[in-house]
Amino acid sequence: AALALLGGSVAALVVWKWLGKKMIQKKMEEARRTRDQGMKKVAKAVQQFREQVPSIQTDAILSLPLLELTGRLQEGSLSPRTVLYTYLEKALEVTQQTNCLRHFIPECEEQLQEIEGHKEKGLLYGIPVSIKDHIGHKGHLATCGLVQCLGTRMEEDSVLVKVLKRQGAIPFAMTNVPQSLFSYDCSNLIFGQTLNPLNPQKSPGGSSGGEGALIAGGGSILGIGSDMGGSIRLPSSFCGLCGLKPTAERLRWVLGLPFQPCSWRWHVPCALGPMARDVDSLALCMKALLCQEMFQLDPTVPPIPFNQEVYSSSTPLRVGYYDTDGYFPLPPCMRRAVKETRCALQAAGHQLVLFSPPRIPYVMTELFLKTFFADGGRTWLDVFTGNIVDPGLKPQVDSCKMPRLVKKLLALLLKPLQFLLLLKLKDVAMISTCRSVKEMWNHHHQIQVYRSQFISQWKELQLDVVLCPVLGPAFTTGYPGKLLTAISSTMLYNVLNFPAGVVPVSTVTEADEEELKLYKGCCDDPWDRTLKQAVSGAVGLPVAVQCVALPWQEELCLRFMKEVETLSRDR
Repeated sequence: AALALLGGSVAALVVWKWLGKKMIQKKMEEARRTRDQGMKKVAKAVQQFREQVPSIQTDAILSLPLLELTGRLQEGSLSPRTVLYTYLEKALEVTQQTNCLRHFIPECEEQLQEIEGHKEKGLLYGIPVSIKDHIGHKGHLATCGLVQCLGTRMEEDSVLVKVLKRQGAIPFAMTNVPQSLFSYDCSNLIFGQTLNPLNPQKSPGGSSGGEGALIAGGGSILGIGSDMGGSIRLPSSFCGLCGLKPTAERLRWVLGLPFQPCSWRWHVPCALGPMARDVDSLALCMKALLCQEMFQLDPTVPPIPFNQEVYSSSTPLRVGYYDTDGYFPLPPCMRRAVKETRCALQAAGHQLVLFSPPRIPYVMTELFLKTFFADGGRTWLDVFTGNIVDPGLKPQVDSCKMPRLVKKLLALLLKPLQFLLLLKLKDVAMISTCRSVKEMWNHHHQIQVYRSQFISQWKELQLDVVLCPVLGPAFTTGYPGKLLTAISSTMLYNVLNFPAGVVPVSTVTEADEEELKLYKGCCDDPWDRTLKQAVSGAVGLPVAVQCVALPWQEELCLRFMKEVETLSRDR
């Protein structure tokens, strides 16, 4: 009888698990079906508009830089309706090639009518804006690529979306993200893999990869991403865009999700920021967002309006620079980009000073990764409903699932290789955790101490800004999951909470590809060889640099980015 009862219980458990999986599959299929229906509706609306207004010069509109487009809209020589439908049509084309959209926002038609009735025109009047999946828009999902978020619709617009609308912008599309946002690829099992429009074999980066692909493909002129380890800057690097990660508290938003992707923000804060084709677009977006409406809607945002005088200044800068952080050596083309930019800045009259960022292996393992996996990854694991895990995240998820005893045994067995593992730390199982509240407080204190030391070193050299490398060129899809810690170049400025932006300055040449064959990295170990494979076959793809300023100096960071952009275009 006991055996029969046990057998029945096991059978019931198997059936229950099977039914759970079926329910999850049904939810995912429903989400895809809803997206496809939305795409068809937009395609039909675009076709009707084209029939009504057949004489639109689509290419001419799409080629206009943001500043010129805003001018044309403000003066009335272009209508918001024409611009919106032009970008809707292009976004449809780009997402068919790259799978960059999660869905269109049908309410963009209501927002269009709303702004057409306004006498006052905001700074972004009539500009179609795309937003990352998890930035809240009333009536829409904010999925983070997770099954458990498929039933949660936002009850109101996030503060950022409200301000965009008040400035006359038209949010028209939400873009795809990697599952849980914890990846710099762009794939989830609900909406699939997003591809790089410049090369479909390559990743657009992540986690703001949908934004990167849509803007680089010409389907959006301005997008909003988020960044907690490089999630604005890496897609910008991979896709040849300009992107800014501000000081985290300069812009805020409310999620209200069952899963908070930025719940770690106390230690390593998450920042919202703009992505676009040029630096002037980023500056205009920041100027539009840093307005009285933002400060009134969210009193926690410091009321610091955009300082146009700093952005427009032409005073020579004292620039710190480095081409490697001593942790994860980047491909030759990325170091070449820093060297060429340094020479161009020097020739333009700026003062260049060698700068060495301190203790990056310590920052990566003890500060950044320990923040994310302070509880051994248990909070993160909770978001994977029904064990639905994207292949790109599986190595990290499996590592987190390892029992603590197994992790300790592994650490003991691999002690002879401890230095190498700490240097490249592929496996999150090797990351130490915070085992008590006291340890957590101490960890937070260590971040503050490091930040103070870094600022002191910056001040001793009397630097205005820093020029440094960014990870790139674009990885082949699937490789970001194999090289979690290759993001040290961007991650550093999340730990420090400094404003940092990316500017494309060159492209990969045949000579770069030849030099890559000689790349040994740090130790010519499996991780170095994996990086080599990830970036090979990139001739013609963008090569970028990173520009950094001290906290709250976004305008200075943008001014430096503009200088770098101008010099790279003159070369």
